[in-house]
Amino acid sequence: MSGVAAEFGELYGRAPDGVWAAPGRVNLIGEYTDFNEGFVLPLALPHTAVAAVSRRDDGILRLHSRDVDGGVVELAVDALKPGGVEGWAAYPAGVVWALRDAGHPVGGADVHLASTVPTGAGLSSSAALEVVTALALNDLYGLGLDRPRLALLAQRAENAFVGVPCGVMDQMASACAEEGHALFLDTRDLSYRQVPFDLAAVGLRLLVVDTRVKHALGDGAYAERRAGCEAGARALGVRALREVSAAQLPDALGRLSDETVRRYVRHVVSDNDRVARTIALLDAGGDMRAVGALLVEGHASLRDDLRVSCPELDLAVSAAVGAGALGARMTGGGFGGSAVVLVPAGAADSVADAVRGAFSAAGYGEPGVFPAVPSAGARRLG
Repeated sequence: MSGVAAEFGELYGRAPDGVWAAPGRVNLIGEYTDFNEGFVLPLALPHTAVAAVSRRDDGILRLHSRDVDGGVVELAVDALKPGGVEGWAAYPAGVVWALRDAGHPVGGADVHLASTVPTGAGLSSSAALEVVTALALNDLYGLGLDRPRLALLAQRAENAFVGVPCGVMDQMASACAEEGHALFLDTRDLSYRQVPFDLAAVGLRLLVVDTRVKHALGDGAYAERRAGCEAGARALGVRALREVSAAQLPDALGRLSDETVRRYVRHVVSDNDRVARTIALLDAGGDMRAVGALLVEGHASLRDDLRVSCPELDLAVSAAVGAGALGARMTGGGFGGSAVVLVPAGAADSVADAVRGAFSAAGYGEPGVFPAVPSAGARRLG
């Protein structure tokens, strides 16, 4: 904290009013379900975006990132408009725009950011930037907004200002997660429950494998799949695909003539069911090792029905499972990014080594592998 505050002072010539943090997240299960008003089960990572911030009342927003060359970005808050800011600064600027557009009196701010959330890894680095900015401004301007409302405004910043049609899972996980828990979230009404998730107590670990690749094929794929899911809901006469149960799926598929839409619907409905089955295992205190099979199912669905995987992700999953992991799947938007791997604690190092070895043998760059420890959501540090 002191480092970011000291850097703020060097940049802006005064001490910050406070320092805040918001984490990245990894999603255990439930992918491409959030914009279908479905269910997800993310957990916050120890990796965070940290912001030192001071309030300004002169209509000026100044933004700086330790992680990006280019100096301070200075903007007039009255001139903020969707599509008007490029690069990393669009995310915090979009939050200011979203707050003001919703009628909240945000007059400006000086902001200095530093993040340890890997970018491009499907771990919600952008949501962490948005949520930490929203939380800081909520505190400094006394807006009194609760965490779900902050998450919705952060999502609106990404949707309407930056132009990325994401669901609300990433922002909700960053804003609302608790240490030692996974967040069971209903994305329709934003109701959520903290689910105890102490893998160490049962001799297990969760790993993240960051493939460190992002394929251009993924550009626009998220929006295309969202449109396909919405077309499926219209064809089935439901508001959203979360209204179709696993038991109703065979009949629903029989009513759909477009094969692409059929595949998308099959994935969403089955992944919602996998979230329900995972929650049932966790709530019952049963064998958490059984969650591994659900991860493998989920990856096959993302690979074959949604078709958002890639060779590197498929290799990470197959190499991990082949080396003794209980299960693995891609997580996030796909076409690169990360996989999540459930392993017996004693096998974590050998599984990680096997994945690295498989990548080397395939001629891929070395992946990053690190433990996913359920961590605290957004908070004020000082």
